[in-house]
Amino acid sequence: MTFLRPLLLALLLAGAATAASAAQVDTLTIPSAAMRKTYRAAVVLPASYAKTKKAHYPVLYLLHGAYGHFADWLQHTPDKQLVARLADQYNLIIVLPEGETFSFYLDSPVSPDSQFETYLTKEVLLKIDQTYRTVRDRRGRVISGLSMGGHGALYLSARHPDLYCAAGSMSGALDLRSFNRRLSPADAAQRAQLWAPVLGSETENPERFAANSVVSLVDLMQRNNLPLIIDCGVDDGLLEINREVHRRLLYNHTPHDYTERPGAHTWQYWQNALPFQVLFLQQVLKTNGMLVQ
Repeated sequence: MTFLRPLLLALLLAGAATAASAAQVDTLTIPSAAMRKTYRAAVVLPASYAKTKKAHYPVLYLLHGAYGHFADWLQHTPDKQLVARLADQYNLIIVLPEGETFSFYLDSPVSPDSQFETYLTKEVLLKIDQTYRTVRDRRGRVISGLSMGGHGALYLSARHPDLYCAAGSMSGALDLRSFNRRLSPADAAQRAQLWAPVLGSETENPERFAANSVVSLVDLMQRNNLPLIIDCGVDDGLLEINREVHRRLLYNHTPHDYTERPGAHTWQYWQNALPFQVLFLQQVLKTNGMLVQ
């Protein structure tokens, strides 16, 4: 039975690490002048933040998916301590902002009530930098997310390379158009209803959906030359869209890290994917000299 001892030891160490994690989670109110609303964000501070009074910390903006809200990453992963543990492990502030249920982190051309590109890149970023000891420079700022949030992370970093030094996507919904999806009539009707207050009608304005899709921004990504990490599960309905983005990035010679691994569009998959994303992003921060020692 000696073969059980290493496994038992690993489990005991994992439990001890979880118990020792002292990351603090703040809930911050962040008003939006652009949308005339007030939203909340969760801010995960590593344990070292309270002990080092002068150090300035790099920040990961971690975005949630469609139908979700800002606290999803804290509430829905099977391991509820995952985000806190990663904040402690890498001495990283992790910000979980609100993106509403179907904003795709865009500035809507049809509704002043959905201006999430402005909210994330101006209002949230400013509030975080004013409230916490952050690295107030793109070299210390990274962004990632799942599904809708994967789209948001790549979309915002492509359009604002002055704000972020690297970006990642997990199971990203990287093409907003419906032609590449197998939709039942009921699903198509629901999709049209959800998109109406964000981008209007796809039938009437197909170019609007194309222009706001990450898959259409690969040349911009090539010019920006930001480090990128993209992954998707092999059983995910968004796999072919992710493969298409990967192919286009290869074609235009944009360096990026692309991985397919077992899994579907589930929290179990994202729990497994997030540590790889954070490790990749942390290496960029290290290269930039932005780590807190």
